[in-house]
Amino acid sequence: MVFGYSTNAFVKHALLDTFDKMAELGFKGVEIMCDQPHLYPPEYGADRLTEVKERLAATGLSPTNLNSFTLFAVGDTYLPSWIEPDAARRAIRVAHTLDCLEIAAFLGCANISVPPGGPLEKGMTRKEALGFFHQGLDQVIPRAEALGVQLLIEPEPNLLMERTAEIKPFVREIRCDAVGVNFDIGHFFCAGEDPAAALEELFEWVGHMHIEDIAADRRHNHLIAGLGAIDYPSVFQAMQRLGYSRDISLELYPYVDQPEEAGRRSLVHLLPLMQQAGLPV
Repeated sequence: MVFGYSTNAFVKHALLDTFDKMAELGFKGVEIMCDQPHLYPPEYGADRLTEVKERLAATGLSPTNLNSFTLFAVGDTYLPSWIEPDAARRAIRVAHTLDCLEIAAFLGCANISVPPGGPLEKGMTRKEALGFFHQGLDQVIPRAEALGVQLLIEPEPNLLMERTAEIKPFVREIRCDAVGVNFDIGHFFCAGEDPAAALEELFEWVGHMHIEDIAADRRHNHLIAGLGAIDYPSVFQAMQRLGYSRDISLELYPYVDQPEEAGRRSLVHLLPLMQQAGLPV
């Protein structure tokens, strides 16, 4: 298991400089944001991708995940989505996902994370939205299988799928090893669940994890570890008991003005707890 840090906290820094900063903090891995101002696929040809791969090797960082969730380059945090009524908008999401799969394979990254549908459009039923989502996944699953890269759906508050009861039947129905779950500890807490219990229920599909803290009011705002109410010992004990061996990434995008300090403080809080639980960090 490699503990990484997401570059989306470092949007005020160039991508390659971010790798250097993370290595200096002591992280062994990095989750790369596949959007502007970092690794937005249309802006990265063969030469730039080779440069990224070489800098990862030079810093000793392993790519823990490619985050293909946001699309600020052409939209926002959630849009274009898998479930918009406009087919052309859905096609943008599909194309972006295919591009990210190719980059993951080139960089030697085992997985990419994708949004769980998107915001439900007014007047659209869940059945219609799920149908659109399945249509989109049908267009990317064959390439994921061919490349050996997993598509990890990340449940998020207020989107099509945010709870265990929504994501579990969806991934189970797909019955495809190329599709799994990016388990964000804080998101399940925001949705009113116990993250440790949710992890138990979803474990067979979990291919990567996000970690951050969330306040006791369960408002969706990522905090430095130790500043919120997440019960980390119970989550880490569940990971150890279940034999979790995939990677985990710290995600602190609200701290763009102090990403290094946020990462440092989170490491100080989390590493002892992970070690006490017997996790190999």
